[in-house]
Amino acid sequence: MVGITKRFPGIVANDDIHLTVKQGEIHALLGENGAGKSTLMNVLFGLYQPEEGEIKIKNKKVTITGPTVANKLGIGMVHQHFMLVQPFTVTENIILGDERTSSGFIDYKKAEKEIQQLSDQYGLKVDPRAKASEISVGMQQRVEILKTLYRGADILIFDEPTAVLTPQEIEELIEIMRNLIKEGKTIIFITHKLKEIMSVCDRVTVIRRGKVIDTVNVADTDENELAALMVGREVSFEVNKEEAKPGEKVLEVKSLVVEDHRGIHVVDGLELEVRAGEVVGIAGVDGNGQSELIEAITGLMPVKDGLIQLNGKKINILGTRKIIEAGVGHIPEDRHKRGLVLDFSISENMVLQTYYKPPFSKGLIMQYREVDKYATRLIEEYDVRTPSQQTLARSLSGGNQQKAIIAREIDRNPNLLIAAQPTRGLDVGAIEFIHQRIIEHRDKGKAVLLVSFELDEILKLSDRIAVIYEGKIIGWVDPKTTTEEELGLLMAGRSKKEG
Repeated sequence: MVGITKRFPGIVANDDIHLTVKQGEIHALLGENGAGKSTLMNVLFGLYQPEEGEIKIKNKKVTITGPTVANKLGIGMVHQHFMLVQPFTVTENIILGDERTSSGFIDYKKAEKEIQQLSDQYGLKVDPRAKASEISVGMQQRVEILKTLYRGADILIFDEPTAVLTPQEIEELIEIMRNLIKEGKTIIFITHKLKEIMSVCDRVTVIRRGKVIDTVNVADTDENELAALMVGREVSFEVNKEEAKPGEKVLEVKSLVVEDHRGIHVVDGLELEVRAGEVVGIAGVDGNGQSELIEAITGLMPVKDGLIQLNGKKINILGTRKIIEAGVGHIPEDRHKRGLVLDFSISENMVLQTYYKPPFSKGLIMQYREVDKYATRLIEEYDVRTPSQQTLARSLSGGNQQKAIIAREIDRNPNLLIAAQPTRGLDVGAIEFIHQRIIEHRDKGKAVLLVSFELDEILKLSDRIAVIYEGKIIGWVDPKTTTEEELGLLMAGRSKKEG
């Protein structure tokens, strides 16, 4: 990619970018949230047309007018937010838009066989007959990878592929990437996770605010140097915090039972308490009741049995708005489903829980000047990269969407802050900033319930750690004395004595 420039209203997303990728390498594209990484790859995939610059493949100049042209040139893209039709089978999703017919009919049997062969060849372990709605997030991602391989891609673009995966799924994906390279593919890996770059990539190009800062060999660098290149300053990977001074009980959960739509107890007699002035971390493998516990506390899911109390008052009989008004803040794990209204502006999203209160409304009339003033302050304070406060939420990068949600929830100063995967999709600079904010919130005498699949995040931020397994808290550990190994054993359902 030579001299690529891409502009949007009020912003130069890519500014004269040069990028060279060698055949058979895993080439990382590293940068802060909103640095222009995804935009650059959307240009390569034909979703955007650049104002300036040219693209060459094997030294031949090409014009990529759309994804179909990109596919024909051997370029495939696995997007950050998957593009699967949920009621369709894996096979139907993969052949969609590339249906091969026999005597005028789609030959599903032949397609299934081809997909199975590709799945086996690259170690993807995908069932071609499964429905997209019934498979895990990690498996859905493999379907997206298969979709590109089915179309004959030689250059695969992975856009933040590990943002929504569990640690185990990340390890499996890295193994899949190595298999792809062995089979002669080339991978461009958009990420801001430094550990993954160090473990799997050959070279890395760093982009900051739309410009290329440098391209370096991974073997010749380290995480600290990459972090400094990415954000333009030294970054601390440690969390500076004083000893916690826990006060009164803020959240108390007693014998909680929550059922899913099949009547299965996904939370099964769970006991938990969080005090003012402490961070309680919940560690567990995905799917052990964390999401349902949070949704029960926030009123998004009905409670079958048991009790949830906030500052001594029963809240599991209240609706979500009343729970929010009682002093609960919620950074949800799925920012699109639970955190934002994507077709509302950033300003409107900042007041989703408070729009009906002064100064944001007078009677039935919204005071948009006040809303904009408030949003502008939060955008500046939390470094949300957006052309303006009127920009639609869906136009922001994933990391900046996350920062907008965190700004809104922490600024409301809730007595209990529930932070579920709070730094998912954030770069190291933003993670450092958000970790500081969570500790500051604790130090104001507020309670924080942290749920994260990032074990180092749980260990760094928590004052106490509860381990959840099959809907129950099966053990408590002290982050100062435990290890990732001990936590891992507990998360797998083994007691300390067994371990």
